[in-house]
Amino acid sequence: MKIVTAIDSFKGSMTSMEAGQAAAEGIHRVDADAEVIVRPLADGGEGTVEALVSGMNGTLQKVQVTGPLGEPVICEYGIIESTKTAVIEMAGAAGITLVSDEERNPLNTTTYGVGEVIRDAIDKGCRRFLVGIGGSATNDGGVGMLQALGYGFLDKDGNQVPFGAKGLKVLEQITDTYVLPELKECKFKIVCDVTNALCGEQGCSAVFGPQKGATPEMICQMDQWLGYYAALAKEKFPKADAKQEGTGAAGGLGFAFLTFTDAVLESGIKIVLEETQLEEYVKDADLVITGEGRMDGQTAMGKAPVGVAALAKKYGKPVLAFAGAVERDARKCNEHGIDAFFPILRGVVTLEEAMKNENAKRNLADTAEQVYRTFTIL
Repeated sequence: MKIVTAIDSFKGSMTSMEAGQAAAEGIHRVDADAEVIVRPLADGGEGTVEALVSGMNGTLQKVQVTGPLGEPVICEYGIIESTKTAVIEMAGAAGITLVSDEERNPLNTTTYGVGEVIRDAIDKGCRRFLVGIGGSATNDGGVGMLQALGYGFLDKDGNQVPFGAKGLKVLEQITDTYVLPELKECKFKIVCDVTNALCGEQGCSAVFGPQKGATPEMICQMDQWLGYYAALAKEKFPKADAKQEGTGAAGGLGFAFLTFTDAVLESGIKIVLEETQLEEYVKDADLVITGEGRMDGQTAMGKAPVGVAALAKKYGKPVLAFAGAVERDARKCNEHGIDAFFPILRGVVTLEEAMKNENAKRNLADTAEQVYRTFTIL
């Protein structure tokens, strides 16, 4: 038997690779000779760096960069040496979790640190980038990131505009004289699962501004400033298109990548499945195992386990899934390629006990063992 596991992390409990290894342990109790291939899985959000680095023989890097409020933060990212690929979560440098509720104000928060992480990876030889842009604290149109990469965003006196969305208010000129030369050699895959444009009623200021601390007055101002910024960018960079889906992601960071770098926006699960080459493993498997911490109706709407199932069904493979908890509407997953799913809890315990790493791994291994025993007698 050849079995492939690709299980998303059980957040706060097990990493993707730990979950896969626990399932493998349970299977090997039944059949010591079964070939179980454990592959990483993530949806492009939190945990993607960890999953890809651990599952693809990468290395973790730590670099001190400018945080969203201008103070130093340590950002962790990954490098896959074999392909010179950097895996970055922008939230590590400019995420909303780095800003207290009292300090949230998109007029002040910057993406400058994201550009510094990219520079660090370029200095270490990377030319391919996978960048998750969820969870931002910013609404600066990606200007801070671009400043760190050498672009000039200048006021009427020729000085760099200040950090934050307020810098867009005084923007008069965009220059590329001092852009990092290596940037033209770099290709970016941007994890983007939102379709919002840069401006307007469904733009980043109106939709995401409030959670970042924006008042109604700020939203109106920022939307106007971003519109002017986009028009100014288009004068020098013809591919600028503020109406394109995804340009409003991460406070306009999507627009910055598409306009000023060689970038494409793609869904997180699509990028992860391609980068991990899961299809090459699945097509020869006898069984595919997936899962995540909580399975519900949202899982069926394109989350990581359903992405794995779709790939498996392309080759007619049976798919089983495991989850820490299962909601009643998870049955929708059966319509999207998951043949059967199983909760791993094996007794009445507190949430804290269930989420302890050693307990979660044991519960998954025990459940996988019993499910696999059933599978082998069918």
